[in-house]
Amino acid sequence: MAFDGRVPYRFVCLSDKQTIAMESRQQPFQPLDRRKVYEQVAEQLLGQIGSRHLRPGDPLPSERELTENFAVGRSSIREALRMLESQGLITSVNGGAFVVADAANPLNSSLQLVFALDGDTGVHDLFELRRIIDCEAAALAAERRTDEQLAEMGLAIAAMEETLPEHDEAFVLADLRFHLAIAEATGNRLILYSMQAARDVVRQALEKVVNVPRSPESAIVEHRAVLEAVTARNPDWARNAMRDHLQRVERDAEKGVLNG
Repeated sequence: MAFDGRVPYRFVCLSDKQTIAMESRQQPFQPLDRRKVYEQVAEQLLGQIGSRHLRPGDPLPSERELTENFAVGRSSIREALRMLESQGLITSVNGGAFVVADAANPLNSSLQLVFALDGDTGVHDLFELRRIIDCEAAALAAERRTDEQLAEMGLAIAAMEETLPEHDEAFVLADLRFHLAIAEATGNRLILYSMQAARDVVRQALEKVVNVPRSPESAIVEHRAVLEAVTARNPDWARNAMRDHLQRVERDAEKGVLNG
């Protein structure tokens, strides 16, 4: 897959500082310093992805072009590409070329690994983290929400009501949908990413909670209280309503673990 650029950018040779210009849609790369060469190459490519000069689906320059334009060895280019591929930022296509991968949340696998590998991390840790994130998210959502976001929260609660009789995974997913809608309404991308990262770990906890008697019914009532507070644009009420909800869910999660 050929790289068909249009706007000049600059690569700086590591050995003699000779600058090579070529046509590209990208912005200028920066001179390489004394760190490992492949890390610097990866960092500069990551910068182009982060700044959206390289978008999902866009091809990277070929290995040969990168080698020539960074004026470094082919092994350094290959190692940089492997590094970005392992992080899920680029993906290989036919012929060994690489394209920018669809946007992903790198926190997802990290948080799951913590819970999988750290035996001292338990239910209380998870819900303490949720109180830190979700309660302030609810307060911000009360200040910043749009009518469309309120509608999404309402749809999530409706989905919980619809799946209530089964007490199954569909109910849990609707529950998570409500909390993600709250995060979306904050307008803060890092809060949303953090909430998404905790999604699978929270889902596993809620799959135990959903079987605790009266817990699903309580969740619906509590979600309605949060929605009412967010609708009223009352941050303190929203924060407290979310805290009450999470404290109750934590108690039920502990019961689910004991009964599980």
